[in-house]
Amino acid sequence: MSARDYDLFVIGAGSGGVRAARIAAGYGAKVAVAEEYRIGGTCVIRGCVPKKLYVYASRFRDDFEDAAGFGWTVSPARFDWPTLVAAKDREIARLSAAYAANLDKAGVETIAARATLEGPNDVRLSNGRSVRAKTILVATGGSPAMEPAIPGVDFAISSNEIFDLPQFPSRLLVVGGGYIAVEFASIFARLGAKVTQVFRADTVLRGFDGEIRRHLAAAMSHAGIALKPGVLPTRIDKTPDGFRVALANGESCDVDQVLIATGRRPHTQGLGLDVAGVGLNPDGGVIVDERSRTNVPSIYAVGDVTNRINLTPVAIREGHVFADSVFGGKAAVVDHTLVPTAVFTTPEIGTVGLTEEEARSTYDVVDVYAATFRPMKATLSGRDEKTFMKILVDGETDKVLGVHLVGHDCGEIAQVLAIPLRMGATKVDFDATMALHPTASEELVTMRTRSVRHERART
Repeated sequence: MSARDYDLFVIGAGSGGVRAARIAAGYGAKVAVAEEYRIGGTCVIRGCVPKKLYVYASRFRDDFEDAAGFGWTVSPARFDWPTLVAAKDREIARLSAAYAANLDKAGVETIAARATLEGPNDVRLSNGRSVRAKTILVATGGSPAMEPAIPGVDFAISSNEIFDLPQFPSRLLVVGGGYIAVEFASIFARLGAKVTQVFRADTVLRGFDGEIRRHLAAAMSHAGIALKPGVLPTRIDKTPDGFRVALANGESCDVDQVLIATGRRPHTQGLGLDVAGVGLNPDGGVIVDERSRTNVPSIYAVGDVTNRINLTPVAIREGHVFADSVFGGKAAVVDHTLVPTAVFTTPEIGTVGLTEEEARSTYDVVDVYAATFRPMKATLSGRDEKTFMKILVDGETDKVLGVHLVGHDCGEIAQVLAIPLRMGATKVDFDATMALHPTASEELVTMRTRSVRHERART
C-alpha cells in the first residue's frame, strides 16, 4: 500500500478515537481523525462531563439546606438555569479545544467532515475528498434510542438536547429506568422541577445489584420523584403550555418536556460498514475480537460503537491498547472484567464486581456482608438519609467478589476498591486493613453488622 494517504485513519474524535490517534502517532504513524461534529465525543460534549457539572449544581440545594444545622445562615437560594448552561458551555468549549490541541501536538491531522467507508482501505469525506489508509479505526460511539416509537415521540427530547434547553422545565417526564434516566431525574428534581419517571421494569437500574436498586428507588421517591414502574407512555400531544402524555395505565400527565432515556445504540448507520464488509451484531454494534479487530483485517473498532462496555474509560483503554498492539508491537488486550461503575444520582452509586444475583448463580457459597447507617453529616443537618454498603465474598475461598455502595462520593470509593479486587483481595485482607476514622468508607474494613451465607444446591 505504498500509495496510501495514512497509516491510520480514525472515524470519530471521541475519547477512544482521540486516544488511539495520539498513541499511534507517538509510534511514528501518519494519522488523521475525521469528526463531523465537535472534538471530544459524547463524554465531553453531551455526556459525562456536562452531566457531572449539572450533578454538582443540583447538590447545592441540599448543601444550602444542610448548612443551617452547622450554624450557617444562608439567604434564600435562587437557581438560574441560563447561568448554569452558559458556564457549562464555556467548560465544554475549553475541553474540546484542549482535545484538539493535544491531537495537533501529537502530529495528528484533524478533518472536520463526515467519513464513510468505501472499502477495506478507502474512506470518503463529506468535503468531497477521498483517502486511503492501511488501517481504519471506527470510533463513532453511540446515539440515543428514541423508543418507544409512539405517536408524538418527535416532540420528546433526548439526553443530547436536555443540556441546552432555552427554558428550565418545571415539569419533566423521564422515560426509562437506566442510569441516564435516573441521573437526569435526580438532577432536575433537585434543581426544582416536578419530575415523573416511567419505566418498563419493576424498579430502576436493571442489571445492578437488587438491594442497590431498591435503596436508590426509595431515595428517589423520598426526594419527590414520582416513580411509575411497569408503565410506559403511549402518546405525546402538544398543548398550549407544554405536552400531555398518555400512559399505558390509563393515566395522563401534563409536562413542559419529555425526556426519552431508554438507552443508546451504536452509531453505525450510514457509515458504509456494509460496503466494506464489516460484520454487525443484531443490536447494530460492530463485531470485534479481544484485540478490537473486525472481520475485515484492515478495520478495527473501539468504544460504544462495539456495544461491549459503554463507558468512557473503557473506550480510552481500548483505543490505547489498539494503538499499542497495531503500531507499537505490544501483545496487549483489554481486560473487561472488574470495571468500576458510578451512577451520579443523589445519593450516588459506586459498584465494582459481581452483583449478589450474579454471585449466587456462579458460586456455590456466597457470604453477604451489608450495612446501612446514617452518615455523620446528617447527624447535624437533620437530613433523613442513609448510606448503604455491601460486600460479596466467595464463602469457600474468602475472595471478595463485588462491592456495592450508595451514598456520598461512592463513585470515588469504587474506583479505589477496584484495585484490591483486581489483585484478588480477600475479606480477611479487608478486615486486616486499619480503619480511617471518622469516614463512611471505614465501614468497608469494619463491617460486621450483617452476614448472610447463601449455599447453592450442588448437583
